[in-house]
Amino acid sequence: MSTRASLTATGAAIAAIFLLGASGAASARVYFGINIGVAPPAVPAEVVGVAPAPGYVWTAGYWSWAGARYVWVPGRWIAPRAGFLWVQPHWVRGAYGWRFAGGHWARR
Repeated sequence: MSTRASLTATGAAIAAIFLLGASGAASARVYFGINIGVAPPAVPAEVVGVAPAPGYVWTAGYWSWAGARYVWVPGRWIAPRAGFLWVQPHWVRGAYGWRFAGGHWARR
């Protein structure tokens, strides 16, 4: 079975162009994704060391897609952001395969 990937950037790019063209002050995020037909491998155990400073947040490692295979990205400590909560990167299974949801800061 070959890995099937489909890009979904076209609609988002068109929407972003429309929003940016409608107003010079408008801001828009352009999202695109790739659906992978093969599930990511199991997440290996990681050793979490001591935080470099009080309040630092551990962002767990994750599998990244590198064109034809998954590659492991190790976890790391990141500086905190006041008023925000860290959302871990993860893979979500959908109707067309697996889609990556990148880690990000979400307002509390």
